[in-house]
Amino acid sequence: MNKPVITVIGSINMDLVTVATRFPNQGETILGERFLTTPGGKGANQAVAAARLGADVRMIGAVGEDAFGRELLRSLQSEGISVDGVKPVTHQHTGIASITISEQDNRIIVVPGANHALPPEDLDKYESVIAQSDVCLLQLEIPIPVIERAVSLAHRRGVRVIVNPAPAQPLPPSVLEQVDFLTPNEHERTWLFAGMDERTLVNKLIVTEGAKGVRIWQDGQEQLIPGFRVPVVDTTGAGDTFNGALAVALAEGKPLAEACRFANAAAALSVTKLGAQAGMPTREDVESLLAKQEGSQS
Repeated sequence: MNKPVITVIGSINMDLVTVATRFPNQGETILGERFLTTPGGKGANQAVAAARLGADVRMIGAVGEDAFGRELLRSLQSEGISVDGVKPVTHQHTGIASITISEQDNRIIVVPGANHALPPEDLDKYESVIAQSDVCLLQLEIPIPVIERAVSLAHRRGVRVIVNPAPAQPLPPSVLEQVDFLTPNEHERTWLFAGMDERTLVNKLIVTEGAKGVRIWQDGQEQLIPGFRVPVVDTTGAGDTFNGALAVALAEGKPLAEACRFANAAAALSVTKLGAQAGMPTREDVESLLAKQEGSQS
């Protein structure tokens, strides 16, 4: 079977991660336990997740011409991801995310930097790349006009589009009409449909609900695809792993419920290790967990 081809258009960040026993209160200074820098950004995370699960992944985005930017490009290439569509810019620093991890949860501040230096018109020269894709995957750490152009190009070329509406913000009607799937979490779902009747788009919704699993609608019928019970170390990147895995499974032709179960397994495995990309599983890892789950149910 040929590898599924996935184009990811999105953010490329360096994650600055601090681990502490608890979150500080307002105005309080506490001592942390550990600090590390690790490749991140929702776009890059989802690209890595898809590549590790066997996809041919092309990344479109922007980094600064600085040490973080060079390191992030090398990291993507080491995963087998094409970075021909990643634009180095001189007038902005590479994007960063400041992440604090404590109490089996995280708090994140993103500074977009070069991620906001990718103009919509730049996507036109990558139209052929998008057209050759099985799935185009996007998130909202890049400007909304870029999202609009990407969705329009993919839709025109008949390419399936998944938009992960994170961080939470409303989307233009043109995007909502043209996407195939929207993958908000419960909080993002509220923002996404602020002042709207979501029933008109319910069959496009795939709502992630953490450990509970994923909620989908098919022909108006609601269904919860249960999650997997695993020991939690770090939830950073779980949603990105889910989206990358979902794109792979749909590109391979899996039915929606089966694709979501595959993505649930990948996301579950990702929270058992520290770091967004560091915890992302291989195809073998996911298939092993799925087989183990099926064995326990038989």
